[in-house]
Amino acid sequence: METPGSQSSLHRANLERVVRAVRLAGSLTQAEIARTTGLSAATVSNIVRELKDGGTVEVTPTSAGGRRARSVSLSGDAGIVIGVDFGHTHLRVAVGNLAHQVLAEESEPLDVDASAEQGFDRAEELVNRLIQATGVDRSKVAGVGLGVPGPIDVESGTLGSTAILPGWSGTRPAEELHRRLGVPAYVDNDANLGALGELVWGSGRGVKDLAYIKVASGVGAGLVIDGKIYRGPGGTAGEIGHITLDESGPVCRCGNRGCLETFTAAGYVLPLLQPGHGPDLTMEGVVRLAREGDPGCRRVIADVGRHIGSGVANLCNLLNPSRVVLGGDLAEAGELVLGPIRESVGRYAIPSAARHCSVLPGALGGRAEVLGALALALSEMGDSTLLDGTLSPNPPAFT
Repeated sequence: METPGSQSSLHRANLERVVRAVRLAGSLTQAEIARTTGLSAATVSNIVRELKDGGTVEVTPTSAGGRRARSVSLSGDAGIVIGVDFGHTHLRVAVGNLAHQVLAEESEPLDVDASAEQGFDRAEELVNRLIQATGVDRSKVAGVGLGVPGPIDVESGTLGSTAILPGWSGTRPAEELHRRLGVPAYVDNDANLGALGELVWGSGRGVKDLAYIKVASGVGAGLVIDGKIYRGPGGTAGEIGHITLDESGPVCRCGNRGCLETFTAAGYVLPLLQPGHGPDLTMEGVVRLAREGDPGCRRVIADVGRHIGSGVANLCNLLNPSRVVLGGDLAEAGELVLGPIRESVGRYAIPSAARHCSVLPGALGGRAEVLGALALALSEMGDSTLLDGTLSPNPPAFT
């Protein structure tokens, strides 16, 4: 029996620290594991050897700083996680292993007016199809991460009011997915998952303080502080779209006037251009036309960038992030939108905050949220289940 403070309990704790560090990073050299965990190089070497002999990790030769090193990652057959992303017009599902490798991924259109039950029916079918396509034993599923375009109450897991999926308000998405798939399920909003995706796989790699800005039907921010998503006590942190820019401006869906969203979101921006470009114009089309030189689209994108920059400047003054990543369709505009964002940040943020903040486009495009859902499942699963050879925590969890 292990007792607190005993050698066996200390050894177990060190094993879990190493497994957690590797699980969250995807792969690390032994020197990086030592720096991350605070363990000595000799201890890490012994633990890695033990985990390798037990089949928990794989070790491959690599180089670091021009020197030979060994890269440690979780075994490819140790288990899989699933990511599900409900977007404005799509459903996207990905299956990945614990070594951060995406094994299968598929997207299909989704009618946003469909009921929550129909949406979950589609998600369940797509998940089952992808698991079958990978040929992975279903018992290897460690958990599923789920992204929805709306605020999630942290305590209850309930989806709040959302203009994008109005028929889903009051549902508990993670609980429903857990019931259907029989594995632990975790839910978060799309902006937070976009931040997680870029942090692990994209433009946020290597930083611990990050703001991910997503501009689509609404405007939201995923905030990473000290390497972790910051949600706030009610789960509504990052609602940058409702910063007031003009108290006499257009009425926002939140009931206030002149919110950032009323100057940047698709529902407000597209009507400015549709008289000359047709009623079927989309934000994707605006970006494409702007890149081709359309003056009206270029002007609107520049204006949107300046407004976003005002909101980002507020974030810089409050949180002092080292990196801001722009996601969604608008990021495809490149410097046409990034330049005006940086201009506003330079103008409205205090100089020290602006100087230490870089503004970059997202590297993952429309995949950011589903990869973030994979990262969510990876971050929430327990390390003891890997060491004990079981992927079924007791009791099953949904949050």
